[in-house]
Amino acid sequence: MPTLIVVDRKGNEKAVTGEAGLSVMEVIRDNGFDELLALCGGSCSCATCHVHVDADWIARVGPAHEDETDLLDSSDHREPTSRLSCQIPFTDELDGLKVTIAPED
Repeated sequence: MPTLIVVDRKGNEKAVTGEAGLSVMEVIRDNGFDELLALCGGSCSCATCHVHVDADWIARVGPAHEDETDLLDSSDHREPTSRLSCQIPFTDELDGLKVTIAPED
């Protein structure tokens, strides 16, 4: 199983494993990170799964699509590497991906 490195809002870093084919949001949620609310359950209709993708990974993760960009625009904590974790498919190619959970809006 690929590994995802998650940095929580306090700056604590934890490596977790997740099943390829899930979303990054599902991997984070399934590993007990309660601060990632993901209220819409991954339907790209809120921004409560907002993460900042590590700069070394952003090109491999790819850009946000239009609906995702619109939701991210509502965040006071949007950065150039912002993504909604529900919209990032977790694949074997993303083994070692590092994300930081964005501050809550």
